[in-house]
Amino acid sequence: MLILIQNFKMKRIYEAHEPDDGFRVLVDRLWPRGVKKEAAKVDLWMKEIAPSPELRKWFCHDPELFPQFREYYLNELKEDPLHKERVEFLKQKVMEGPVTLLYAAKDQVHNHAIVLYQFLLDKK
Repeated sequence: MLILIQNFKMKRIYEAHEPDDGFRVLVDRLWPRGVKKEAAKVDLWMKEIAPSPELRKWFCHDPELFPQFREYYLNELKEDPLHKERVEFLKQKVMEGPVTLLYAAKDQVHNHAIVLYQFLLDKK
């Protein structure tokens, strides 16, 4: 399923909208600061796929905690029924065309969106 890999993208919500973004999904639990909803061009705000509030607060974007955070978040994606439902939705949506996962974190390496993105690619 090479199409699946080619159709998933990931970018910060602060980056400009591009025509090839396709279906734009904000995967943050909280709305990003300084972004107006009209200007964001978000097709779906899927806050339920973000890490649980407890996990998000515990991680607090600390790169040293990232390996453990990744493990905990992957467990949520695999075990929590609501997370699993949202993952299935994204897997179906990407079969229709490009899907861009949007996130706000400044750290583009140590964040939940990269964990989700890699998880989706591995689930092809």
